[in-house]
Amino acid sequence: MDIEEFVRRCLRKNIPEDVIIEEGVKIVTEFKRIDRKVAREFVEAVLKEVKTVESYKDIEDSKLKYLLEYKRSGVTMGGIGGGSRGEGDFFLHQQIGKIIESTNQRAVVDSRDQDDGGVVEAEGRYIVATVDGTHSRLSEFPFLAGFHVTRACLRDVYVMGAEPVALISDVHLADDGDVSKILDFTAGICAVSESIGVPLVAGSTLRVGGDMVLGERMVSAVGAIGVIKGDTPTARKRAKVGDLILMTKGSGGGTIATTAIYHGMFSVVYETLNIDFLKACKKIFENDLLKYIHVMTDVTNGGLRGDAYEISRSANVSLEFYMDKVIDVINPKVLEMLKKLNIDPLGVSIDSLLIITPEEYADEIMKKTGAKIVGEVKEGEGSYVIDGDRKIPLIPGFRESPYTPVKKVVDMMKPEKEEFERMKRKIEEACREAIKKKDFVKNLLLQ
Repeated sequence: MDIEEFVRRCLRKNIPEDVIIEEGVKIVTEFKRIDRKVAREFVEAVLKEVKTVESYKDIEDSKLKYLLEYKRSGVTMGGIGGGSRGEGDFFLHQQIGKIIESTNQRAVVDSRDQDDGGVVEAEGRYIVATVDGTHSRLSEFPFLAGFHVTRACLRDVYVMGAEPVALISDVHLADDGDVSKILDFTAGICAVSESIGVPLVAGSTLRVGGDMVLGERMVSAVGAIGVIKGDTPTARKRAKVGDLILMTKGSGGGTIATTAIYHGMFSVVYETLNIDFLKACKKIFENDLLKYIHVMTDVTNGGLRGDAYEISRSANVSLEFYMDKVIDVINPKVLEMLKKLNIDPLGVSIDSLLIITPEEYADEIMKKTGAKIVGEVKEGEGSYVIDGDRKIPLIPGFRESPYTPVKKVVDMMKPEKEEFERMKRKIEEACREAIKKKDFVKNLLLQ
């Protein structure tokens, strides 16, 4: 519960201050074992702070006011499907990329490529940087959260053709969270770190919203740095017509673990506790196979639907997958769960390693990694799945396939096409305003 947001919303509704204080005391004493007098003083202090902050709207210095304000789009994160690895989320990331692109003079692979990681050149070597956020529904399972987010960011380094050399972490725990969550989360990171031989070297530990957010919610991220020892990054835009598409067995990560937990199918969590993906990548490096690979990625961003969409768009090619071959590389217990829960296996993260390579090198790569052929790269645009005699467009959904009971409900709230286009225009407008402010401040700094 964000008590600051509660007070701010009440003031916007012109609710009397004494009512705000009384309701606020009820909320605070629900979360904290403190005397009502102290709770009242706390809410009164929050009210005072919010009123002071909101008074910036009355300042006469237009430049300072411009800096403090932000252009409201009127589109919420949930409304556009932000973070849900679907059409709305991809669009939002494209707008973020527009703000970042002017910083990318030294980047070899940058935000515009929508790839797994960014790449810069430094003193003749390519450096890869990537960061992944912890699955939000694993807040109550911090070890799993740390384990899976670490595996995810290491995957993102490997698939860019780099060997990871360091990990960093950032964990925010709400005010009432037990500090053991941080310790368990860190242990999850280090279980992967020690198994794969990449050290955790730095991090940050803060509270969610400082004193303002009540409850036990944990939000966190892990980043990784890697070095490319070979020639060039294996960016998505390198896919070529005639290449074969290979995939290793996918047993899922944070998403599949969350699916299992929130449907009471707990034994499936065991299937996700492996570093098979990372081992396959190491085999590629150890056997000097990277030079034969055009693209590597992990099947995570909205499942195969999302990743195929991004590769196709980046490389200006068409990807075709064979349905039976794709299904065959999904862990049987995971697949059984997805079928039982009526979850689209093509629209959810299964954490396979996807490799795109010329046909003449496929056998050697499959021999070392255990990958199997699941499709091929063709001329054209868009991606398809071949199911018998049907050629079905492989289109990302507005969000990834709903994989928890709550997500099934939320999925019904997606906007109609016209509304979605209106939301996109509003976000584009807000993006333009953000770029204007960036340029305004940059000019101040360079005077």
